[in-house]
Amino acid sequence: LKRFGTDPSLSAIGSQKAAMGGEFTVRTRKFKQNPLLGRKQFVLDVLHPGSGNVSKKDLATKLASMYKVHDSQCIQLFGFKTQFGGGRSNGFGLIYENLDKMKKFEPKYRLKRAGVGGEKSGAGRRAKKDTKNRRKKVRGKDKTKAAGGKK
Repeated sequence: LKRFGTDPSLSAIGSQKAAMGGEFTVRTRKFKQNPLLGRKQFVLDVLHPGSGNVSKKDLATKLASMYKVHDSQCIQLFGFKTQFGGGRSNGFGLIYENLDKMKKFEPKYRLKRAGVGGEKSGAGRRAKKDTKNRRKKVRGKDKTKAAGGKK
């Protein structure tokens, strides 16, 4: 009988090696050019036997070399599901022509995830609540002072 603990591919050292840029294969299916949105879109199949999931950054660099993309930030990868049993993942990918098209057509949450846009402006939630409660305690013109407005 073969036990799970004795298999070298399942040992902790083998999984670390795979997590730190191990072997994986990338295939694209349903590849479409979308000129109206300025992008290429495809389904991505990743084969990573004997290792955990592959990071999106590693996948993006591999795709950039495959499709000769000048900026790997123009690549968006999302919706990855690992097949039961591991060793294989499927997801969706978009390669934009430039960052301007990406900022125009991508949803805000994916831009934040990629670290491209969506910086917060204004006071935070707690600060807004504090100023509201300070304003409730005073009357008349003092409300503007409590809100931190013109003095």
